[in-house]
Amino acid sequence: MEALFAGVVGTLTACGLFLMLRGRTFPVIVGLTLLSYAVNLFLFSMGGLNTHAAPVIGESLSPTDPLPQALVLTAIVIGFAMTAFVVILAIRARSELGNDHVDGKQGDEEPPR
Repeated sequence: MEALFAGVVGTLTACGLFLMLRGRTFPVIVGLTLLSYAVNLFLFSMGGLNTHAAPVIGESLSPTDPLPQALVLTAIVIGFAMTAFVVILAIRARSELGNDHVDGKQGDEEPPR
């Protein structure tokens, strides 16, 4: 189970980084979202991957650590706020510059001589 979990986190991280290096704003936003999912899963796995342990103390004999779950909840809120900020920034850049390139230049223009 740990190998599958590590593979999923690695795949999400790789896809997120690949999309964040693109030239358009929408793939950057999707890449940022995938990277935040990978970080959340990584934080969640820091408490150990127990399948039959309750997160509440007293519900089971060996409860899981609730700290990673609290960190993940905080990371979800911060990730949502950061994604909303980037979406608004992309919409503003699109309206100001007329295109959605991250550097504000058109991709198919010839360079000046």
